[in-house]
Amino acid sequence: MQKLSNQILDLSELEKLSTNLCKDISVGDIYLFQGELGAGKTTFVRLLINNLFVLNNLPKPSSITSPTFPILITYELNSSQIYHYDLYRVKSLKELEELDFFENLNNNITFIEWPEMLFSLPLNKNHYLISLDMISETKRKINISFKPVSYTHLTLPTSD
Repeated sequence: MQKLSNQILDLSELEKLSTNLCKDISVGDIYLFQGELGAGKTTFVRLLINNLFVLNNLPKPSSITSPTFPILITYELNSSQIYHYDLYRVKSLKELEELDFFENLNNNITFIEWPEMLFSLPLNKNHYLISLDMISETKRKINISFKPVSYTHLTLPTSD
């Protein structure tokens, strides 16, 4: 996976980046998308999902929308699934547990918008953090970093 620091990209450059990134995405990968409202998180995820389908010789999904209200939308990709989460409305770990969130991280490709509530958890998976910042209406600053984790198990704080 490519790492980037403070790259300023327009939409066509973001599309090229997503095509290149998809070549390295595999089952079990987790991508966290951070940025303010309108920064392009869903747009970037949409490009990634479409390119994953193209790379797997599958027709693109007819619609890829933000899962803000359903919280999770899944896409069938050959023998695995893409899990697209939006945690904007999620307020507690209990809600994540009800979605089988932590179990779903294992055998899927996972894209998570608004992941901030996960930052305090001992997420026991290697993951990528993709930060998008608005520079102008058509330009975004993008940072991609790899976050290796060496936890042997996941311990969730108890929710009282």
